[in-house]
Parts: sequence; structure tokens; C-alpha cells
Amino acid sequence: MNAHAPAGQSGTAGSSGSILKQSSAVWAIAFACVVAFMGIGLVDPILPAIAESLRATPAQTELLFTSYLAVTGIAMFFTSWVSSRIGAKKTLMIGLALIVLFSVLAAVSNDVWTIIGFRAGWGLGNALFISTALATIVGAASGGTASAIILYEAALGLGIAVGPLVGGLLGSVSWRGPFFGVTTLMAVAFIAILALLKSGSLEKPTPTKLSAPFRALGRPALAALAATALFYNIGFFVLLAYTPFPLGFGALGIGFTFFGWGVGLAITSVWVAPMLTARMRRTSVLKLALPLLALDLFAAAVVVRSSAGLIVCVVIGGLVLGVLNTVLTECVMEATDLPRSVASSAYSAVRFIGGAIAPPVATLLADAYSPSAAYVFAGVSVAVAFLVVVLTTKVLRRVDDGEEPERVEAEAISAGEMA
Repeated sequence: MNAHAPAGQSGTAGSSGSILKQSSAVWAIAFACVVAFMGIGLVDPILPAIAESLRATPAQTELLFTSYLAVTGIAMFFTSWVSSRIGAKKTLMIGLALIVLFSVLAAVSNDVWTIIGFRAGWGLGNALFISTALATIVGAASGGTASAIILYEAALGLGIAVGPLVGGLLGSVSWRGPFFGVTTLMAVAFIAILALLKSGSLEKPTPTKLSAPFRALGRPALAALAATALFYNIGFFVLLAYTPFPLGFGALGIGFTFFGWGVGLAITSVWVAPMLTARMRRTSVLKLALPLLALDLFAAAVVVRSSAGLIVCVVIGGLVLGVLNTVLTECVMEATDLPRSVASSAYSAVRFIGGAIAPPVATLLADAYSPSAAYVFAGVSVAVAFLVVVLTTKVLRRVDDGEEPERVEAEAISAGEMA
């Protein structure tokens, strides 16, 4: 598929046919992505168990997400600067090594604040790995940008689907089990990238300025997408990180619930999102999916005291999230002429900061008012994301119609340089 082809044009099929025909290096990165995203959901089923075992409050255990996501987000502003100097392979391996180190340290800790600190270190490794992996897959995969992003989102969906299930299985034995599981799988991913990813097969990076991701947010299109993702991710992580508490299940029950959520996310990210963008403009898909997600979160606020009702809302949320993840990522990769590593770093940084805000705020609102308040907060945040897309449709025209005319492109470049 021509990544700049207007919606409705053929070409998706052409690229989708080549999605499985990738080099061993691309598959090694994709496997590592699966494991990295497993690390997000792996902790989800054991939050209540950690709270009980370490005598921590729900708000304290939610900080396991916050420290991880906040450091991930802040560090992502600088990952393109690092990878452009030492190369993608070294950046990926340093990121994986840090995740292995801090996940094993978290596994042997006996204090919730210590684990929160180690999750922050884990987030640093995650930042180095994730933003570099996306740019590397897009650059190295066959079939063009669209196929590469579908492959990346498939890895994300599979990791998020399997993570809670593995976390639930291991967590039913001990809350330490999922941390040791991440350690083992990330070590395998480290070896796979070391053996299969040849530095010579990657483009030689052009050093970027430390300020590049910050200046990138001066581009109206990228700024609009980053703002959308910030508010959208609040809804994403309220659903993921807060829901284990009102569900009232053990680790295994939470794991199976979010396994269903992740499977839905994986299916729609790989198959449904490309079908929609082949028939509709990307911004139109966003305008359709964001209100659906907001309604799902408001429904969760209504049925919050029903475990069965919450499960339905979680699974439906996963189906919508898969579409949004893929379409937003495609939009970011095509919104500007910036190097993909810079665009990915800037966008992902803002996105993860939104995720960091969500869990503690949701828990505090639930404690102060009622569990429903957490989902109302999430639904309103997603509604704000929808408004951002509606109000910035004109500056997002490149993600719908392809590259802008040379004059408009020059003006956008000048505006970015002046920022």
C-alpha cells in the first residue's frame, strides 16, 4: 500500500500480502516488541496481590504504572538523540538489558516503594527499546510503512493479550512470578537481536539534535496527534490499570479478562483497522472510534459494580483500542517529513505521559467519590481527544491525502524550524 494513498484507493491488499515476508532481523525485533508489551499487562493481574502482600494501598500500587510510564514518556524525548549516535542495534540492546536488570530487581524486592523505583528504571529501558523498535521496523520491514505498522501493532496486540494471561498464571503462584517471567523473556529477546540484527543491514543514522523531539511538537500535525494521544491514553490506562480493583477477581481471573481484551485489540489492530482505512480517511476513523471508546468508558461507570458488565466493557474497549492504536501510529508516521525516530519519540513521549497520569488520578477519584468516577474521568478524557481531532482536521490533511504540495511543505518545515 502506498502509505500516502488517499482512503479508499486500493493497495492495502498488496502490502498485507507481504507482511509475513520479513527478514529474521525484523522478526527478532517483533518478538522483542511482543515481550516488551507483555511487560505492560503482565503486572496488571498482580496489583491487588501486591497491595495485599506488601500492605500497600491501591493508590500506591497504581504508582507501579505511573513511575514506569512517566519515565518512559520523559526518556522518549531523548531516545532519538541516543539512537542517532550509537545506532539502533545498540540502543535496542541497552534498552532490553535495562529491562532485564530492573525486572529482576523488582522481583526480589520486599517493599512497594522499592518496586516503584525499579519500575521507573524499567521504564527507561522501555523507552530506549520501544521508540527505536518502531522506527527500525518501519525502516527495515518489507511492504512499506503500512505493513510495517501493522506488524508492529500486531506485536503490541499479541504482547498485551498474552501479558495479562501469563501474569495471571504466574501471579496465581506468587506476585513475584510475572517479574521473573519478564526477566527470562527479555533475556531471550536480547540474545535474538544480538544474533539476528546486523548493524550493517540498517541505515546509518544521521545524528539528531537533542532538541529535535521538542521542536517536532512545533509541527501542528504532530502536536495535534500528540495531544489526541495524551487524552486517549488516559482512557486506555484507566481501563487497563484501574479495572483490576473493581473487578474483584484473583490474579487468574484478571489475567483471563484482560487476555480477552488483548485478543480483541490484536484482531482489530491487524485486520479491522486496515479495512477501515482502505475505505475511509484516517481522521474519519478516529472520529468514529474515539466516541465509541468514550461511550464504552461511560458504560463502565454505570456497570462498575457488576463484574460481568465490566468484563463486557473491557473486551469492547479492547476492540476499539486496536483500531485507534494502529490508525494513530500510521498518522504519526505520515503526518510530517521528520525522521521517523524523531516523530516517534516526540509522539510517544506525550502519549506515555498521558498514561502515567491516569492510574493514580483514577484511584484518587474512586476513593474520594465512587468507583464510577474513575471511568467518567476516562470517558471525558477520550471525549477531549475526539474534540482535538475535530478541531485540527485541517492540519491533519496530510495523513488523509498524502504529501502536501511543495509550498505548503516548505511552510511547515519553516514553522518547525522556528519553533
